[in-house]
Amino acid sequence: MQYEKDMVSPYKDLFLAAREVILAFDVIEETQKERITTYGVPGGGICHMRTTKTGVDVGLLKGTLLQDSGNHLTGKSKKMRVYSFNALDRDILSDYIGQSIDLLIPA
Repeated sequence: MQYEKDMVSPYKDLFLAAREVILAFDVIEETQKERITTYGVPGGGICHMRTTKTGVDVGLLKGTLLQDSGNHLTGKSKKMRVYSFNALDRDILSDYIGQSIDLLIPA
């Protein structure tokens, strides 16, 4: 499973720190799949996350709809964008996750 690979990665601690930020949102549920760890709410998927050779990638499933004032998101797919990092900015990740939840569960 990918989660097991993430736990032996040089970026394990970074992965776990990002996981902590994501799971701080009470509505988020984690699913450890064969190829990736995913996070979602009852209304749908929020993101997936994995370690890479250079850090951690968080794939935001509705990334094109998010405000990205710092231009941290990359990608060219129709909907998804990726937040890649080798040093975690908790505020940035928390903002992206919060915005993603708001898209699926309006206040």
